[in-house]
Amino acid sequence: MKENKAYLYRFIRFVCAPLFRFVYRPKIIGKENIPSVGSAVVAGNHKHALDPILIDISTRRIVRTLAKKELHDGVFGFVFRGVGSIPVDLRSSQNRAALAAAVDALNEGYIINVSPEAKRNYTDELLLPFKFGAVSMAKKTGAPIVPYAIAGDYKLFSKNLTVIFGEPFYVGDTELYDANRELYDRILELMIRATDKAVLERKHITSFDEWSKQNEQTPSS
Repeated sequence: MKENKAYLYRFIRFVCAPLFRFVYRPKIIGKENIPSVGSAVVAGNHKHALDPILIDISTRRIVRTLAKKELHDGVFGFVFRGVGSIPVDLRSSQNRAALAAAVDALNEGYIINVSPEAKRNYTDELLLPFKFGAVSMAKKTGAPIVPYAIAGDYKLFSKNLTVIFGEPFYVGDTELYDANRELYDRILELMIRATDKAVLERKHITSFDEWSKQNEQTPSS
């Protein structure tokens, strides 16, 4: 990303971060798991349009987010293009251009933020099935994956908005399906840790192990 875009990114974060923290009062756990130098893929669930901002303010580093193409083509497209976000065509089954751009950014030492669900989750399920983009770009570049989970509500002076970052792990020689399974399990376990117990009880979930035993659905699509 060119320096002028880095300046724009930092300026927007400088302005937005204090306001975001004041309005939503987020609890950020495990941010030390985000590498202070070098490339990394941060990957987690997607529940709200403001999720990328929450991730951005969790680190001092520049985070390049994969965002749907319509945002880059819309009225505020100049902002998304200006801060170096990477457009993704949600109607495409492969998105080779987005994957190539993310791989290039990782090879340049950036952090890439991606939602393996590929879209916002409007269902009652904790997680949607995962696409393979996150583990694929990590495997191609040797970058670690830092899983994260966002739970709670984006409400005025929210008391429960939480993001929790887990320990980094490497794909290495692991097959993509198995790596995606591991990523899914790690994010799900973080979500169960971060989600209010009353919410989990309504979903009949008491622990990650119990959820695993009760659910047979594939984590990948």
